[in-house]
Amino acid sequence: MVISNQKVQEYVRRLQICRMRLLCEQSFYGLLLMHLKYSLDENCATAYTDGERIAFSPAFLDDSSDSELDFVMMHEILHVVLQHCLRGKDRDTELFNIACDIVVNSNILKSKDMKKQSITLKKYGESMHLAPDGKEGFTYTAEQVYEQLLKKMKKSSKSQFGGGRGEGNGKNSQQNGSANNGKNQKGSGGGKGDFDDHSHWKRSQDDEMGDLLSDLWVKRLSDAAEVVKILDADQSRGMMPLCAQRLLDKLKKPQTDWRTILNNFVQEEICDYSFSPPDRRYDGDFFLPDFNEKDEKVKNILFMMDTSGSISDKMMTTAFSEIKGAIDQFNGALEGKLGFFDAAIYEPLPFDSVDKLLKIRPVGGGGTDFGIIFKYVEEKMQDEPPASIIILTDGFAPFPPEKAAMDIPVLWIINNEEVTPPWGKVARIKIE
Repeated sequence: MVISNQKVQEYVRRLQICRMRLLCEQSFYGLLLMHLKYSLDENCATAYTDGERIAFSPAFLDDSSDSELDFVMMHEILHVVLQHCLRGKDRDTELFNIACDIVVNSNILKSKDMKKQSITLKKYGESMHLAPDGKEGFTYTAEQVYEQLLKKMKKSSKSQFGGGRGEGNGKNSQQNGSANNGKNQKGSGGGKGDFDDHSHWKRSQDDEMGDLLSDLWVKRLSDAAEVVKILDADQSRGMMPLCAQRLLDKLKKPQTDWRTILNNFVQEEICDYSFSPPDRRYDGDFFLPDFNEKDEKVKNILFMMDTSGSISDKMMTTAFSEIKGAIDQFNGALEGKLGFFDAAIYEPLPFDSVDKLLKIRPVGGGGTDFGIIFKYVEEKMQDEPPASIIILTDGFAPFPPEKAAMDIPVLWIINNEEVTPPWGKVARIKIE
């Protein structure tokens, strides 16, 4: 069937309106949908994503209401954000597809105030959203639901799942898997009647390419989370799904014991010192005093983040996580400035809370020059020099002489084991 240009324009307009509607009503989903392409596929029965685009059958678009289209768009983008397309390589494909759909549909249901019509398609019925133990899928990861399905399958024949039907999903076992009807359907794996065809998923066999895609969506998730946080505080809209918040929380867990590190060299501490008993966390020729908290702040810390071309999105996320972790570990009693550098300095901006920190946007992308940090401090911060300078970097650049620091304590946070700065203190973080 040949689709006229006018009809194509109608489809394009409808998808654009759907995306704008979700931006207004479900900001988290709408923001992330801005990163995907859209296409028509007459060989597709309904819709699918391959991780880079969402494709629709023209007939499916003609037959779907606006609310049904919203659901399908949210369903597909959650698969992408949660990187389902890159996971499950070593698992039973059919069962993992079902597990992914349970998690996705349940998170959408929660985003829609548990209104089941929000995950129902008139042609396919209510989509599966309960794990085999009867609990909502949003309380689990796809892997956890998969393990429940696997145990259930071992207790009964695999055919009882109906190739994706909600068998074993507590009292609602009549639910459709991914809106599949008919015992010959292939779960979410591309059966003719499926509303979501997972056979187009690119379960990347190229680990490097998979890592690049993962880094990209981690960055997009973090960006969307920052916007949603502002919207939520403003008017309680744009709430993130629990699955995405869980992923973000995991990403933002700091690796560094900042209280230990900062109390070892920051000039203005947050504590009173007591030499009895000594802090045994350090080995050496001196006792590090233990501390008792006061209401004083650790002030005037200058964090400088390397944003040169060699720094990946994952490194950037980890570096932000460490600075956030420093504020959290000091219960908010830490303030300073955050700047970025490559071959140039981007003016450091002040922060005294996590909220202000997360509003600072990284800039850069060129070469790396450590010397410009200390030149900037000397020329622009001479009236109020930083108490300490913390530089987050991969270290792949020439180091200036120690005298450039002007006796200001310097901590290098390095993301590898290959580089060791010739002076200053060093801590290392791993890029997971």
